Amino acid sequence: MKRIIFAIICAVLTGHFAYADTPPAPPPAPRISIFSTTTDWQALTGLPLNEYRGVFSPDSKYVGSRGIVLYYLDAFPCYGLGDGVRVWMGPNGKYDGELRIACVYAPDAIMFSYRNAARDADDARNTGMLTCPVAADGRTLNIDMSKCTRGKDWDEYR
Repeated sequence: MKRIIFAIICAVLTGHFAYADTPPAPPPAPRISIFSTTTDWQALTGLPLNEYRGVFSPDSKYVGSRGIVLYYLDAFPCYGLGDGVRVWMGPNGKYDGELRIACVYAPDAIMFSYRNAARDADDARNTGMLTCPVAADGRTLNIDMSKCTRGKDWDEYR
């Protein structure tokens, strides 16, 4: 019996000392998902989603001389729909793209990431955030850009 206990103790100590110089495994990196639109929010909340389209009233203080690119920032109760989250507005009143979002109900305000750029500019780093009040008319969201407020620039979030 003593030999069995001695053998077990030796096995445990041998195993312990064999891995004593092995550094501990690093903690797993947190997993971040930015694809919230892939979640079935209608099933999760039990609330029906409806499609809304944005109609803009541009304001020269935001559009500038080259135009402005707006990217819709997902926020409950709304989520962007595929290619309907990028809109360019030019100083001449022309548009490229449209705002299409799915919402549980019409929002009172929506947020955009923005930057001033020409129509065909690439998707470079944006400047910051705009928060715009919304006036809903059925499935149309009227966005008067003169009533938008500029938030912090992205560099100020650090």
